[in-house]
Amino acid sequence: MRMTQPAEPAVTAPPAPGPRQTDGRTAQRSLLLRTLARLEVGVLLGAAAVYVFFLIAAPPVRDGSSMATVLYQSSTIGIMTLPVALLMIGGEFDLSAGVAVITSALTASMISYQLTMNVWVDVVVALIVSLAIGFFNGWMVVRTGLPSFLVTLGSFLILQGVNLAVTKLVTGNVATDDISDMAGFDQARKVFASSFDIGGVQVKITVFYWLVFAALATWLLIRTKYGNWIFAVGGNKDSARAVGVPVTFTKISLFMLVGRGAWFIGMHQLFTFNTVQSGVGVGQELIYIAAAVIGGCLLTGGYGSAVGPVFGAFMFGMVNQGIVFAGWNPDWFKAFLGVMLIGAVLINLWVRQSATRR
Repeated sequence: MRMTQPAEPAVTAPPAPGPRQTDGRTAQRSLLLRTLARLEVGVLLGAAAVYVFFLIAAPPVRDGSSMATVLYQSSTIGIMTLPVALLMIGGEFDLSAGVAVITSALTASMISYQLTMNVWVDVVVALIVSLAIGFFNGWMVVRTGLPSFLVTLGSFLILQGVNLAVTKLVTGNVATDDISDMAGFDQARKVFASSFDIGGVQVKITVFYWLVFAALATWLLIRTKYGNWIFAVGGNKDSARAVGVPVTFTKISLFMLVGRGAWFIGMHQLFTFNTVQSGVGVGQELIYIAAAVIGGCLLTGGYGSAVGPVFGAFMFGMVNQGIVFAGWNPDWFKAFLGVMLIGAVLINLWVRQSATRR
C-alpha cells in the first residue's frame, strides 16, 4: 500500500502592523500639549508679553528700583486676589472686597486715635470686624440662597456709606487723623509696611507676604481636604453636600478668608500712610476679580489655581506702573486693563483649545 504524506498546513504571513488606533481617552499627548493645558501657562505667557512690551516701551522699567515698585504694586493687588480667587473657585463673588479694605483701616485708625489705645489693640479689633463682614456675607449667601453678586453688592453699598458717614461723624473730616505718634505704631509698621534691602534695592515687605500667601494657597488647594472641598462646592454644591462635604462651612470660611485679606491690606495702607481716606477703595474689587479671571479662575466656579492669579496680579501691577514709567497719559490705564483682560481671556481660551484639540 502506498503511503501518502499529510499535507502541510498553509502558512500565512501576519498582516503588516498598521497605525495604532486610539481614541481620545487613550491618546498620548506630547509634553508641549500637556504643558499648554496647565492653567498657569496662558497667563504666564501673557505676563511675559506685557513685561517685554514695557521693557521696550518704558526704559525706566529696566532699573532695579523701578522693578521693585512694580512688584510692590503687584503685591498689594495680589494679596487680595488670592482669597478672591479661592472664593471664585468655590463658586462665589465678593464685590465688597475693595471697600472692606478701607473699613478695616478706618476701624483701626479711629479706635486708636479717638480712644488713645495701643495700635495693636486696634489691629485685633479691625481683624474681628473684617472677619465679621466676611461671615455676614457668607452666612447671607448660604442661608438665603441669593446670588453672592447681590449679597455682596449690598454689602459694598452699606460699607461705602458707613465708611464716609462714620468718618465724618467721628473726625469731622473725610479722612482719619494721623496715628504715627500712637503707642505701638513703629512695631506695627515693621510688620505691615516695612522694607528690606536686596542688592541695594528697597523691596516692600508685602512682596514677601504675597509670595508666602501664594505658596500657602497653592498647598491648601492641592494638598488638603479643604482644597478638595473648595473645588467640590464650586463645581456642584448639591453633589458635594451629597458626598459629605460641609458646604456651609466651606463657603462661609471662604468669605472670611476674603475678610482676612482685606484686613491685611487695610493694615498695610494704614501703617504706610498713617491716615486713611474714607472714600477710596471703590473699584478695587473689580481689579481683584479681573486678576483672578486672567489667572485662569472660571466665573462659573470649580476651576482655577493660586499660581495663575499671581501672574494676573503681576500683569496689573506691570501695566499700572509701566504706563507711568512710559510717560503716557494715566487716563488710558483702565482702557488698557480692559483690553488686557479680554485679550488674556482669549489667549487662555485659545491655549486650552489647542492643548485639547485631537
